[in-house]
Amino acid sequence: MTDIAAKSEQYDFFAFLSRMRYISRWGLMRNTVPENIQEHSLDVAVISHALVMIRNTYFAGNLDASRAALYAIFHDASEIFTGDMPTPVKHFNPNFKRSFHQLEDRAKRKLLAMLPPELAAEYEPLFFFEEQQEYAVLVKAADKIAALAKCIEEGKSGNHEFRKAESEHFEQLSASPLPEVRYFLDKFLPGYRLSLDELKLG
Repeated sequence: MTDIAAKSEQYDFFAFLSRMRYISRWGLMRNTVPENIQEHSLDVAVISHALVMIRNTYFAGNLDASRAALYAIFHDASEIFTGDMPTPVKHFNPNFKRSFHQLEDRAKRKLLAMLPPELAAEYEPLFFFEEQQEYAVLVKAADKIAALAKCIEEGKSGNHEFRKAESEHFEQLSASPLPEVRYFLDKFLPGYRLSLDELKLG
């Protein structure tokens, strides 16, 4: 009887994650190419992985690039329930920012509750990684780099709506104390500004 009951249980965790594709970013901005949080999360995962690889290769780091990528994959999963809150609204005042972070935590808990308890225990560290400070800082930097790349893409399409955001993100990233971030900006960011014909294909 127990086996039959176990087989009939339903868990909606992955069905909800698949809906990340329906949550749009940059809600207050006019977008030439719309972006959803599923697309954004892949960009952040790729860049987070790259930042760790750069740190380990050139700056004597010893972090796990795969773990950084996993943190990045799930870093915006709570937005399935909260939506993408525009930064000016999110930072309206300290009390609202704190309340919104609490809401994000509740959304993450709601998602984890959609897993069998044993799996939820395995996934929980991927949702709550803020105390892993070295990784949290890198994922945040990767998040900003991905946003900067989006701004550049919109500018290339002739959309000036993102011009100020591009300038602010570039300025913040250029002031980063992380050498791997500055390395990425110097070595890899210029390629984002090129057309396909201008990119080096070998």
